[in-house]
Amino acid sequence: MSTPTEPGLRYRAAFATAESRSDGPLLFPFLTAGFPTPEETPALIEAALRGGAAGLEIGVPFSDPLADGPTHQSAYTVALSAGASVQTALDAARTARAYAPDSALTLMGYLNPFLAWGAEPDPDSSEPGEAVGRPMEALAKSAAEAGVDGVIVVDLPVDESDATREVLAQHGISLIYLLAPTSTEARIDAVVQRASGFIYLVSLTGVTGERDRVAADFEQFVARVRAKTDTPLAVGFGISKRAHVVEVGKLVPAAIIGSALTTTIASAPPHGRAAAVERYIEVVTGRRSDETSE
Repeated sequence: MSTPTEPGLRYRAAFATAESRSDGPLLFPFLTAGFPTPEETPALIEAALRGGAAGLEIGVPFSDPLADGPTHQSAYTVALSAGASVQTALDAARTARAYAPDSALTLMGYLNPFLAWGAEPDPDSSEPGEAVGRPMEALAKSAAEAGVDGVIVVDLPVDESDATREVLAQHGISLIYLLAPTSTEARIDAVVQRASGFIYLVSLTGVTGERDRVAADFEQFVARVRAKTDTPLAVGFGISKRAHVVEVGKLVPAAIIGSALTTTIASAPPHGRAAAVERYIEVVTGRRSDETSE
Protein backbone atom coordinates (compact mmCIF):
# COMPACT_ATOMS: atom_id res chain seq x y z
CA MET A 1 0.00 0.00 0.00
CA SER A 2 1.43 3.36 -1.04
CA THR A 3 1.63 5.81 1.87
CA PRO A 4 2.23 9.57 1.64
CA THR A 5 5.66 10.57 2.95
CA GLU A 6 4.28 13.38 5.07
CA PRO A 7 1.00 13.80 6.94
CA GLY A 8 -1.93 15.43 5.20
CA LEU A 9 -1.08 14.97 1.51
CA ARG A 10 -4.37 13.35 0.51
CA TYR A 11 -6.28 15.78 2.71
CA ARG A 12 -4.60 18.69 0.97
CA ALA A 13 -5.42 17.27 -2.44
CA ALA A 14 -9.05 16.73 -1.45
CA PHE A 15 -9.48 20.18 0.07
CA ALA A 16 -7.85 21.77 -2.98
CA THR A 17 -10.74 20.44 -5.07
CA ALA A 18 -13.27 21.92 -2.63
CA GLU A 19 -12.48 25.43 -3.84
CA SER A 20 -13.73 24.66 -7.33
CA ARG A 21 -16.83 22.65 -6.40
CA SER A 22 -20.22 24.08 -7.28
CA ASP A 23 -22.28 21.45 -5.48
CA GLY A 24 -21.26 22.25 -1.92
CA PRO A 25 -18.52 21.11 0.45
CA LEU A 26 -16.69 17.80 0.53
CA LEU A 27 -18.59 15.10 2.36
CA PHE A 28 -16.84 12.76 4.79
CA PRO A 29 -19.51 10.35 6.05
CA PHE A 30 -18.96 8.33 9.21
CA LEU A 31 -19.43 4.56 9.12
CA THR A 32 -19.02 2.28 12.12
CA ALA A 33 -16.73 -0.61 11.20
CA GLY A 34 -18.60 -3.86 11.72
CA PHE A 35 -22.10 -2.38 11.81
CA PRO A 36 -24.41 -4.11 11.31
CA THR A 37 -21.93 -6.93 10.61
CA PRO A 38 -18.24 -7.01 9.68
CA GLU A 39 -19.14 -8.90 6.52
CA GLU A 40 -21.33 -6.04 5.28
CA THR A 41 -18.85 -3.26 5.97
CA PRO A 42 -16.95 -3.45 2.63
CA ALA A 43 -20.16 -3.09 0.60
CA LEU A 44 -21.30 -0.13 2.70
CA ILE A 45 -17.90 1.54 2.35
CA GLU A 46 -17.98 1.20 -1.41
CA ALA A 47 -21.59 2.41 -1.57
CA ALA A 48 -20.74 5.62 0.31
CA LEU A 49 -17.83 6.36 -2.00
CA ARG A 50 -19.91 5.52 -5.06
CA GLY A 51 -22.58 7.91 -3.83
CA GLY A 52 -20.20 10.86 -3.86
CA ALA A 53 -18.24 10.83 -0.59
CA ALA A 54 -14.84 12.51 -0.93
CA GLY A 55 -13.52 10.43 1.95
CA LEU A 56 -14.66 8.56 5.01
CA GLU A 57 -14.49 8.51 8.76
CA ILE A 58 -14.30 4.90 9.84
CA GLY A 59 -15.42 4.43 13.42
CA VAL A 60 -13.75 1.93 15.74
CA PRO A 61 -16.40 0.31 17.97
CA PHE A 62 -15.95 0.92 21.68
CA SER A 63 -17.98 -0.10 24.70
CA ASP A 64 -17.90 3.32 26.39
CA PRO A 65 -18.07 6.03 23.68
CA LEU A 66 -18.68 9.08 25.85
CA ALA A 67 -18.81 11.58 22.98
CA ASP A 68 -21.37 9.57 21.02
CA GLY A 69 -25.14 9.67 21.31
CA PRO A 70 -27.60 6.76 21.43
CA THR A 71 -27.46 6.04 17.68
CA HIS A 72 -23.75 5.37 17.61
CA GLN A 73 -23.73 3.74 21.03
CA SER A 74 -26.23 1.21 19.72
CA ALA A 75 -24.24 0.68 16.52
CA TYR A 76 -21.05 0.09 18.51
CA THR A 77 -22.82 -2.46 20.70
CA VAL A 78 -24.09 -4.33 17.65
CA ALA A 79 -20.69 -4.23 15.97
CA LEU A 80 -18.84 -5.44 19.07
CA SER A 81 -21.34 -8.27 19.51
CA ALA A 82 -20.59 -9.29 15.92
CA GLY A 83 -16.87 -9.42 16.68
CA ALA A 84 -15.77 -6.05 15.24
CA SER A 85 -12.47 -4.58 16.41
CA VAL A 86 -9.71 -2.16 15.44
CA GLN A 87 -8.70 -4.71 12.83
CA THR A 88 -12.19 -4.51 11.29
CA ALA A 89 -11.72 -0.75 10.91
CA LEU A 90 -8.28 -1.22 9.35
CA ASP A 91 -9.71 -3.74 6.92
CA ALA A 92 -12.45 -1.24 6.05
CA ALA A 93 -9.82 1.41 5.33
CA ARG A 94 -8.00 -1.03 3.09
CA THR A 95 -11.23 -1.66 1.18
CA ALA A 96 -11.82 2.07 0.76
CA ARG A 97 -8.25 2.73 -0.39
CA ALA A 98 -8.46 0.00 -3.02
CA TYR A 99 -11.86 1.23 -4.25
CA ALA A 100 -11.04 4.97 -4.26
CA PRO A 101 -7.25 5.46 -4.24
CA ASP A 102 -7.39 9.25 -3.80
CA SER A 103 -10.04 9.38 -1.07
CA ALA A 104 -9.23 10.90 2.32
CA LEU A 105 -9.56 8.26 5.02
CA THR A 106 -9.78 8.95 8.73
CA LEU A 107 -9.88 6.41 11.53
CA MET A 108 -11.96 7.65 14.47
CA GLY A 109 -11.94 6.03 17.87
CA TYR A 110 -11.10 6.21 21.55
CA LEU A 111 -7.72 5.77 23.16
CA ASN A 112 -8.37 2.53 25.04
CA PRO A 113 -9.10 0.30 22.00
CA PHE A 114 -6.12 1.71 20.13
CA LEU A 115 -3.75 1.05 23.03
CA ALA A 116 -5.20 -2.40 23.72
CA TRP A 117 -4.93 -3.42 20.08
CA GLY A 118 -1.36 -2.18 19.78
CA ALA A 119 -0.29 -4.02 22.91
CA GLU A 120 -1.54 -7.45 21.84
CA PRO A 121 1.08 -10.21 22.02
CA ASP A 122 3.20 -10.76 18.93
CA PRO A 123 2.39 -14.27 17.61
CA ASP A 124 5.89 -14.49 16.10
CA SER A 125 7.65 -13.68 19.35
CA SER A 126 9.37 -16.38 21.38
CA GLU A 127 8.62 -14.45 24.57
CA PRO A 128 5.07 -15.04 25.87
CA GLY A 129 3.18 -11.79 26.30
CA GLU A 130 5.71 -9.65 24.48
CA ALA A 131 4.00 -6.60 22.99
CA VAL A 132 4.38 -5.41 19.42
CA GLY A 133 6.50 -2.34 20.17
CA ARG A 134 4.81 0.73 21.55
CA PRO A 135 1.02 0.46 21.22
CA MET A 136 0.60 3.60 19.09
CA GLU A 137 3.58 2.64 16.97
CA ALA A 138 1.85 -0.64 16.11
CA LEU A 139 -1.36 1.20 15.26
CA ALA A 140 0.46 3.78 13.13
CA LYS A 141 2.31 1.14 11.14
CA SER A 142 -0.82 -0.92 10.48
CA ALA A 143 -2.92 2.16 9.69
CA ALA A 144 -0.36 3.38 7.17
CA GLU A 145 -0.30 -0.02 5.52
CA ALA A 146 -4.10 0.10 5.27
CA GLY A 147 -4.02 3.51 3.60
CA VAL A 148 -5.25 5.64 6.51
CA ASP A 149 -4.55 9.39 6.24
CA GLY A 150 -5.56 10.55 9.69
CA VAL A 151 -6.56 9.32 13.12
CA ILE A 152 -8.98 10.97 15.54
CA VAL A 153 -8.53 9.94 19.16
CA VAL A 154 -11.65 11.44 20.68
CA ASP A 155 -10.58 11.32 24.32
CA LEU A 156 -6.89 12.23 23.92
CA PRO A 157 -6.30 15.72 25.39
CA VAL A 158 -4.36 18.05 23.13
CA ASP A 159 -1.74 18.73 25.80
CA GLU A 160 -1.06 14.99 26.10
CA SER A 161 -1.09 14.27 22.37
CA ASP A 162 2.42 15.13 21.19
CA ALA A 163 3.92 11.65 21.49
CA THR A 164 1.02 10.12 19.58
CA ARG A 165 1.11 12.88 16.96
CA GLU A 166 4.83 12.33 16.38
CA VAL A 167 4.50 8.56 16.04
CA LEU A 168 1.65 8.91 13.54
CA ALA A 169 3.54 11.58 11.59
CA GLN A 170 6.49 9.23 11.17
CA HIS A 171 4.14 7.01 9.17
CA GLY A 172 2.60 9.81 7.11
CA ILE A 173 -0.58 10.04 9.21
CA SER A 174 -2.16 13.19 10.67
CA LEU A 175 -3.54 13.34 14.17
CA ILE A 176 -6.87 15.10 13.70
CA TYR A 177 -7.98 17.35 16.54
CA LEU A 178 -11.49 18.36 17.57
CA LEU A 179 -12.67 21.77 18.68
CA ALA A 180 -16.07 22.68 20.11
CA PRO A 181 -17.93 25.97 20.54
CA THR A 182 -16.93 25.84 24.21
CA SER A 183 -13.21 25.52 23.42
CA THR A 184 -11.13 28.20 25.10
CA GLU A 185 -8.76 30.44 23.18
CA ALA A 186 -5.88 28.56 24.80
CA ARG A 187 -7.20 25.24 23.52
CA ILE A 188 -7.76 26.62 20.03
CA ASP A 189 -4.19 27.93 20.04
CA ALA A 190 -2.85 24.55 21.17
CA VAL A 191 -4.74 22.74 18.42
CA VAL A 192 -3.84 25.06 15.54
CA GLN A 193 -0.16 24.84 16.49
CA ARG A 194 -0.27 21.06 16.08
CA ALA A 195 -2.91 20.45 13.42
CA SER A 196 -2.37 18.87 10.02
CA GLY A 197 -4.85 17.40 7.58
CA PHE A 198 -7.87 19.26 8.90
CA ILE A 199 -9.47 20.39 12.15
CA TYR A 200 -12.77 18.80 13.12
CA LEU A 201 -15.23 21.41 14.36
CA VAL A 202 -17.99 20.05 16.56
CA SER A 203 -20.96 22.19 15.55
CA LEU A 204 -22.71 22.06 18.90
CA THR A 205 -22.28 21.24 22.56
CA GLY A 206 -23.21 17.66 23.38
CA VAL A 207 -22.90 14.19 21.88
CA THR A 208 -23.33 13.01 18.30
CA GLY A 209 -26.85 12.81 16.93
CA GLU A 210 -29.25 14.24 14.38
CA ARG A 211 -30.51 17.80 14.86
CA ASP A 212 -33.16 19.89 13.10
CA ARG A 213 -30.82 22.78 12.37
CA VAL A 214 -27.22 23.88 12.56
CA ALA A 215 -26.35 25.69 15.80
CA ALA A 216 -27.08 29.43 15.68
CA ASP A 217 -23.60 30.40 16.90
CA PHE A 218 -21.75 28.18 14.42
CA GLU A 219 -20.66 31.04 12.15
CA GLN A 220 -19.07 32.86 15.09
CA PHE A 221 -17.31 29.66 16.17
CA VAL A 222 -15.85 29.14 12.69
CA ALA A 223 -14.64 32.74 12.63
CA ARG A 224 -12.83 32.26 15.96
CA VAL A 225 -10.90 29.29 14.61
CA ARG A 226 -10.34 30.61 11.09
CA ALA A 227 -8.76 33.77 12.49
CA LYS A 228 -5.95 31.62 13.89
CA THR A 229 -5.20 29.08 11.12
CA ASP A 230 -5.26 28.24 7.44
CA THR A 231 -5.67 24.52 8.16
CA PRO A 232 -8.84 23.25 6.46
CA LEU A 233 -11.91 22.94 8.66
CA ALA A 234 -14.60 20.27 8.62
CA VAL A 235 -17.79 20.32 10.65
CA GLY A 236 -19.64 17.41 12.20
CA PHE A 237 -22.22 16.55 14.90
CA GLY A 238 -25.83 17.27 14.02
CA ILE A 239 -25.36 17.39 10.23
CA SER A 240 -27.99 15.17 8.61
CA LYS A 241 -29.69 16.88 5.64
CA ARG A 242 -28.77 18.39 2.31
CA ALA A 243 -29.82 21.79 3.67
CA HIS A 244 -27.36 21.42 6.56
CA VAL A 245 -24.54 20.53 4.16
CA VAL A 246 -25.29 23.54 1.98
CA GLU A 247 -25.45 25.82 5.01
CA VAL A 248 -22.15 24.75 6.55
CA GLY A 249 -20.55 24.69 3.11
CA LYS A 250 -20.81 28.47 3.02
CA LEU A 251 -18.34 28.58 5.90
CA VAL A 252 -16.16 25.45 5.74
CA PRO A 253 -14.96 23.19 2.91
CA ALA A 254 -16.10 19.85 4.37
CA ALA A 255 -19.04 18.35 6.24
CA ILE A 256 -19.22 15.14 8.26
CA ILE A 257 -22.41 13.10 8.59
CA GLY A 258 -22.67 10.26 11.08
CA SER A 259 -25.83 9.48 13.03
CA ALA A 260 -28.22 10.06 10.12
CA LEU A 261 -26.26 7.62 7.96
CA THR A 262 -26.16 5.07 10.77
CA THR A 263 -29.95 5.41 11.10
CA THR A 264 -30.28 4.91 7.35
CA ILE A 265 -28.35 1.66 7.57
CA ALA A 266 -30.26 0.45 10.62
CA SER A 267 -33.67 1.10 9.05
CA ALA A 268 -32.92 -0.47 5.67
CA PRO A 269 -33.72 -4.13 4.93
CA PRO A 270 -30.63 -6.37 4.99
CA HIS A 271 -30.61 -6.83 1.23
CA GLY A 272 -30.97 -3.09 0.61
CA ARG A 273 -28.46 -1.51 2.98
CA ALA A 274 -25.78 -0.71 0.43
CA ALA A 275 -28.32 0.80 -1.95
CA ALA A 276 -29.77 2.89 0.89
CA VAL A 277 -26.33 4.24 1.77
CA GLU A 278 -25.54 5.15 -1.82
CA ARG A 279 -28.92 6.85 -2.26
CA TYR A 280 -28.60 8.82 0.98
CA ILE A 281 -25.11 10.06 0.11
CA GLU A 282 -26.34 11.07 -3.34
CA VAL A 283 -29.08 13.14 -1.71
CA VAL A 284 -26.90 14.99 0.78
CA THR A 285 -24.22 15.69 -1.85
CA GLY A 286 -26.83 17.05 -4.23
CA ARG A 287 -26.42 14.34 -6.84
CA ARG A 288 -30.01 13.25 -6.26
CA SER A 289 -32.78 15.82 -6.03
CA ASP A 290 -34.58 14.60 -2.91
CA GLU A 291 -34.79 11.74 -0.44
CA THR A 292 -37.75 10.09 -2.13
CA SER A 293 -36.38 10.01 -5.68
CA GLU A 294 -35.43 6.64 -7.07
